[in-house]
Amino acid sequence: MQVAEQTDASKKKQGRDEALRLAKTAAKVVVAKGKKVVAFDMRKSPPDDETLLAHLLGPTGNLRAPTIRKGNTLLVGFNEDLYKQVLRESTP
Repeated sequence: MQVAEQTDASKKKQGRDEALRLAKTAAKVVVAKGKKVVAFDMRKSPPDDETLLAHLLGPTGNLRAPTIRKGNTLLVGFNEDLYKQVLRESTP
């Protein structure tokens, strides 16, 4: 897999507006908090901004890290099983 863009979250903070803008460009947003995983279909039934932000932002008010965009899917937070599943989907 080739990385198109990489940003250091400790140096470039992405707050409320940036997080919403990024999420709304995805067809699917998947948020992991430990073992809990929540998925949003941004085309068929997008959540309201406050619900989305409650999942996207960490305690500092910035976009949670790590955040990965793969195709039309945005992954926020870390869950090993989820990463294996999503990253494997395009592996030949």
